[in-house]
Amino acid sequence: MSSEPPHGSAPQPPEDDPFKKRPPSDQGAGSPYDTPYGGQQPPSGGGQQPPYGGGPYGGGPYGGGPYGGGPYDAGGYPTDPLAGMPPLADSGKRTLARIIDMILVGIVVWLLTWAFGVREYQVNGDRAEVARSFAQSFVAAVLYVGYDTFMISKSGQTLGKKWLNMRVANLDNGATPSVQTALIRSLVLWVPFAFCCACIWTAIAGGWSYFDKPYKQGLHDKAAKTVVVSTS
Repeated sequence: MSSEPPHGSAPQPPEDDPFKKRPPSDQGAGSPYDTPYGGQQPPSGGGQQPPYGGGPYGGGPYGGGPYGGGPYDAGGYPTDPLAGMPPLADSGKRTLARIIDMILVGIVVWLLTWAFGVREYQVNGDRAEVARSFAQSFVAAVLYVGYDTFMISKSGQTLGKKWLNMRVANLDNGATPSVQTALIRSLVLWVPFAFCCACIWTAIAGGWSYFDKPYKQGLHDKAAKTVVVSTS
């Protein structure tokens, strides 16, 4: 007996990401996944399907509001990419979550540099000072980037974001970022922090979300094309 699926059927992909945006079950919800007429055949009489911005989309929640008129509405794009996602996270909560993560990883950095004697150099000249500084920066960069990349690519949440009910999502589809996307995001945020600009860069990159419209992205989010949304 053949084990092949019946003709015309196709295997369904695994539901590996519960956060990824999916079409709604109800018709006419105004989702970017909705098709005109709710997926049914158009009415008889030779009528044409309405263009984007009219018909089922006209006057809907994505034609105006806080995200209306953005770049995704230009050139006939049907809807905003945030359609179907939870609301964007508050920038103040994002800052608090980042401080929590900095403290948690900073403790590990301090313990490792202390255990390996990096912090015990006696400064007898410029060479010793530079060597100690670079070693501390290198350990900090590796740990911060590794922590952020692993946690974000696994669930979209660092510990700080998890405790404050937020997560990172791809702007285009709401899914948990891939390892590559999470790595880009982490490198932009943490490498300048570790080697040159410390808290100044973190304040600039993260603080950008306070003023960015319409997606409240930090500079690291813009580089990785991600947003931070609420989970509560």
